[in-house]
Amino acid sequence: MTHYSLLVGSSGGGLSATSFVELNSGSSTFTVPEGYNAIHIQFAVGGGGGAFRGASYDKAGGESAGAGGGSGGYISDKILTVTSEETITYSIGSGGAANNNQATRYNGSASAGTNTTLSGSSTGSLFTLNSGGGASASGGGVQGPLRSNTAGTAGSATISGTAITSGIFSDTDNSVKNVNTNTSGPTSTFNDSGNGVAGDNNGNCGGDNCQIGGSDGADSYAGTVLGGVGSPVGGTAGGSAGTRGSGGGGGGAQYSVEEIAGHGAGGGNGEIKYRFLQVI
Repeated sequence: MTHYSLLVGSSGGGLSATSFVELNSGSSTFTVPEGYNAIHIQFAVGGGGGAFRGASYDKAGGESAGAGGGSGGYISDKILTVTSEETITYSIGSGGAANNNQATRYNGSASAGTNTTLSGSSTGSLFTLNSGGGASASGGGVQGPLRSNTAGTAGSATISGTAITSGIFSDTDNSVKNVNTNTSGPTSTFNDSGNGVAGDNNGNCGGDNCQIGGSDGADSYAGTVLGGVGSPVGGTAGGSAGTRGSGGGGGGAQYSVEEIAGHGAGGGNGEIKYRFLQVI
């Protein structure tokens, strides 16, 4: 009887889906409306990692590109069980800062992002999307040797809540749909989640005064959101910042405007976009 009522529209007994809400920063709470039993996460991602600056040397026999930051773990169109009227607590991850400190250009680290989390007062932890790691460098010196560059690491995704993969619901226009028709998230795949990826690492170029471009930051959402771009070879711009949980782009080396083109950039902030459903 409940299924039949829902098929003739929400006025027959089913609750229509709520409007989407997007969260881009901070930590706080919200409440599951009365009668709803599911939260649809259209997208969510941990913060992206920061990139490292490029480094030039005196008589070291080469130059170093800054490595890119890693991207955060993600969710795309996943529906999780919640309890009517429970309190949901969220925290949105921040993107990690780049390391452009001249004093630590041969040995130092950029910042990792921070995690994006969601939990219910009754249902407990729903998910933790770990952030991407910050890029780093070690072992270098102004007279050599060339430093070793390390890209930011991938963030992981831990889904603790119970996923709903079958059933029907009434959409905002009162049309009845199967839950698996929710494919509007970044990856266009229902019930999708996964780890981020590591940033790029262009390493070093050989020969004094060679030019090398900065490394790209890691893409987020399984490659659908591009990471920050590394400083282009011979260009005048530094690396660009990541967005939506992707990693920041690294700085280059041996440019005429070293203090600009040599700079890396920060990672993208995390995010959550959600709505509530009554799934039958």
